[in-house]
Amino acid sequence: MTAKLVLHLPDHERAALEAGKRTSLYPRLKRMIEQRGGTVEIAPRFPPTAPDGNLHVVDNARKPHPDVLISALAYLDGCWHLDPKGVLADSSIAARRFDPETVDPAEAEAYVSRLRARFSDPRNSRYHQKKAVEQIDPEGIVVFLQGPPPYRRGHAYMGLDEMLHTVLEGAGGRPVYIKPHPIRKDEGLQVIKNLKAQGYQPIKTNANVHDLLRQAAVTVSANSAASLEGFLHGTPTLLFARADFDQVAGIVRTPEDFAPALEQAVTGKRDYTKFLYWYFSQCLWLDDPEFEAQVLRLFAEIGFDADRLGLSHF
Repeated sequence: MTAKLVLHLPDHERAALEAGKRTSLYPRLKRMIEQRGGTVEIAPRFPPTAPDGNLHVVDNARKPHPDVLISALAYLDGCWHLDPKGVLADSSIAARRFDPETVDPAEAEAYVSRLRARFSDPRNSRYHQKKAVEQIDPEGIVVFLQGPPPYRRGHAYMGLDEMLHTVLEGAGGRPVYIKPHPIRKDEGLQVIKNLKAQGYQPIKTNANVHDLLRQAAVTVSANSAASLEGFLHGTPTLLFARADFDQVAGIVRTPEDFAPALEQAVTGKRDYTKFLYWYFSQCLWLDDPEFEAQVLRLFAEIGFDADRLGLSHF
């Protein structure tokens, strides 16, 4: 029996697909399968609890399922996870060892130069950012707020309040800037207001994320995409949650970890260029000439080759 590709999408992705927008992974998958004679079905967000003979791609699923690939934007626009294990902190990349000795430095530099030209040089990010350039103290610590996901999904090593108290109390005289998440601004402003009421002195900022990353001594987050974007600027990060890019980050599991992690971050040296090349070479880029071949390989690896999906070979 020929299998279908079933896309399980949230409302905004379904609406974009129906409107003919092509900036997401899902229109690309739908088009490539249908052009090869296969069948695509659009379904509610969650997959069946038991295999039904079809291949399911599920946006941001929390747990792996048989015959399912989980999908999510992989931090940078145009780059995606499509993974049987999970996405972001739960992606298969998290379990793979980064060995800089295996990465060709010239290839890495050329690859990351293209990323910088696309993202950090023009100051482009996933969410709307201010165009005006702003300056911050280069000794500063920049904290990026994220909202509930790291805490709801069990990725965080400590709660938001404890993280912020740890940073503010352990900053050692460094100014601490806090940037609310662009789509949760009111919530972030309330967090800052509460901290000030408790006697702390955080500095609210809504500067362009790349201005902050370019100038900060170190960034802090649970596991924000902004921390990974900081690697394009060579800026170290301290993470208070699991991430699939934490092999070149400082990890803070308890308040006592913060001071030594901060010292290591600002005095140590990490090879962010090789890491970015290693990391993003394992993701799907929508504009990669090999995109469709990579997708078909991922499908085949979980048992859905071209024949099972009823696809013509071309």
